[in-house]
Amino acid sequence: QFDPDNTGYISTEKFRSLLQRHGSELDPHKLEVLLALADSNSEGRICYQDFVNLMSNKRSNSFRQAILQGNRRLCSKALLEETGLSLSQRLIRHVAYETLPREIDRKWYYDSYTCCPPPWFMITITIVAFFLYNGVVLDRFVLQVSHPLYLKNALLYHPQLRAQAWRYLTYIFMHAGIEHLGLNVVLQLLVGVPLEMVHGAARISFVYVAGVVAGSLAVSVADMRAPVVGSSGGVYALVSAHLANIVMNWSGMKCQFKLLRMAVALICMSFEFGRAVWLRFHPSAYPPCPHPSFMAHLGGVMVGITLGVIILRNYEQRLQDQTLWWIFLSIYIIFVLFAIFWNIFAYSLLDLKLPPPP
Repeated sequence: QFDPDNTGYISTEKFRSLLQRHGSELDPHKLEVLLALADSNSEGRICYQDFVNLMSNKRSNSFRQAILQGNRRLCSKALLEETGLSLSQRLIRHVAYETLPREIDRKWYYDSYTCCPPPWFMITITIVAFFLYNGVVLDRFVLQVSHPLYLKNALLYHPQLRAQAWRYLTYIFMHAGIEHLGLNVVLQLLVGVPLEMVHGAARISFVYVAGVVAGSLAVSVADMRAPVVGSSGGVYALVSAHLANIVMNWSGMKCQFKLLRMAVALICMSFEFGRAVWLRFHPSAYPPCPHPSFMAHLGGVMVGITLGVIILRNYEQRLQDQTLWWIFLSIYIIFVLFAIFWNIFAYSLLDLKLPPPP
């Protein structure tokens, strides 16, 4: 009726008349975004597919660009000022303000989030991997570095057993002390779960696993004689990406006590990293094998401030359209390939005296 030539577009005047006629039937947040779309469109026409994407809770790149190029003035008060919300609605609003720098993104997330699927990845990797495995299989929640079973398991990374490829990932299931486990679990749940609620399991699991792999490979290149335990590579990738995103969007982030939260996160990370450095150079309980390396922390940070920042910055956009994403991904792949060849050839060429296998 409004598009007799079947072009896929209607004029903004017709679009506004439709909103005035049927606006009472729409969700208020969807109506605000539709009005913002009409206000920001300089071509005088609206794409039907953008309207379909909005109503089906999907976002197209053209729709987002139309919003971002406009004045982004919304018709009603900010999401933070709304009252009468339930506990779950307040939680979703809180997560939106903790992770997203733009009001239009917060309203989009608040309107479209259904908690389906829930943030299963971070919860599963924390509860099942850490507590279930350590508590049930090993009959203890954590192995101290002085425990006789510390090195004698098939999970941690050991330079003599680097050919067993699964160890580059499974070392996250072991921790060198209860304080090591505790800090990683706290940071992982407090930062990882909200990020997964916003960005989804696929993106957050990619950052986490990329940090884990980069951590163990960094140890195999820069600290070749040391083993590795703990999930710090993945945790530091998530936390550093989140903190870098806050710094880059400081004026837009409306989370409460953001300066205090950043300070607490940095203090916890610094304490855990300092402990790892001290432990690395402390006399080992099993000479000549040294204590675990701290290089995995640095590998995770590098992943967080490169790949992680791009993933968190481009909320609900296709990463394959981002040039910087491909640049950082290429750098990461080159590093992984370099580390693989390093592990194959460098150890024999350098004629290192490695600690005996456990």
